[in-house]
Amino acid sequence: MAAVGTMVWLASELMFFAGLFAMLFTLRANVPEQWAANTPLLDVKFAFVNTMVLVISSVWCQLGVWKAEVGQVARTGSLFEFKKWGMREWYVLTYIFGATFIAGQVYEYAHLVHSGVTISSDSYGSVFYLTTGFHGIHVTGGLIAFLLIIGRTFTTRRYTHAQATGAVVTSYYWHFVDVVWVALFAAIYILK
Repeated sequence: MAAVGTMVWLASELMFFAGLFAMLFTLRANVPEQWAANTPLLDVKFAFVNTMVLVISSVWCQLGVWKAEVGQVARTGSLFEFKKWGMREWYVLTYIFGATFIAGQVYEYAHLVHSGVTISSDSYGSVFYLTTGFHGIHVTGGLIAFLLIIGRTFTTRRYTHAQATGAVVTSYYWHFVDVVWVALFAAIYILK
């Protein structure tokens, strides 16, 4: 039931982001001169590296899900024996990569604000900060969910199917925000 509920909720989130994409493409079509003036200020290489950090975090997340599904909460070997890592270690790594992505976004925002692109500067700034900012809020929500799932592994004596379900639905959400970011990256940074 939790998985179905999560998928229904993600469908509503998809509609929310579809509205943001509609806003992006509508303003882009109506004021193309702002895009021509502001897109050179974007650091595409940095954004690509930041995107790869988020995409790789999805791989770590899925490795954690597979460990959760077999009931392996924590590592059974040394810290450097990755094959013996449990869900907790993979989710901690996912969290670190996700937090790194958010830090990269904050760095990029600071650079753009310094260059004069703010949320109130023009339509481009408004759309850029709204789309990427709402995505960043969603990533932050996923990071909080990871902390809750990781914390639960320390408070339960026995890791049950219910805890594994929590890990799995968190991964659904995380993969969703990754896919949304790849689409945003393509729309904002690649399509000039």
